[in-house]
Amino acid sequence: MTIWLVRHGTTDWTQAGKLNGWTDVPLNEMGRAEAAALAADAGLPADAAIWSSDLQRATETALSLGAPREDARLRELDFGDLEGLTWAELEPETRRSLVDFDGFVAPAGESVAALGRRVEAFLSALEPGDHVVVTHGGVIRYLLRQTATDRHVAAGEAVRLVEP
Repeated sequence: MTIWLVRHGTTDWTQAGKLNGWTDVPLNEMGRAEAAALAADAGLPADAAIWSSDLQRATETALSLGAPREDARLRELDFGDLEGLTWAELEPETRRSLVDFDGFVAPAGESVAALGRRVEAFLSALEPGDHVVVTHGGVIRYLLRQTATDRHVAAGEAVRLVEP
């Protein structure tokens, strides 16, 4: 099985540096251009199953690739009380915890461990074959960390998930 992870395109919140978990923010003009570019030359398999988070920024990106199947388990981390804040507005301890990532728990939101459980449940239900998964930075970061290939994935970028 081959899985391609695609981070949704840019939104106004992305450009403003706001934490964006479950708030359903649409792509902006740049994000729509990124989605179109992704469809034109990302080198994704043409016959792959296309999956998407049910949040519109991911679904809009996925629609540029074909007809996605939406799954709420692919949503971004629920940032709870931190939703909509910028990095500069976060307490230093919260910033450290977000950078460390694995033990992070959003106040009145979700833990990275809970995000991991729902993402792993999604993956374990996949049939063999090629899959394109359009999702969010936190989901991609979680999965890349599981394979020791953690790195920043830009909006509108696709990366191949290497199975551990």
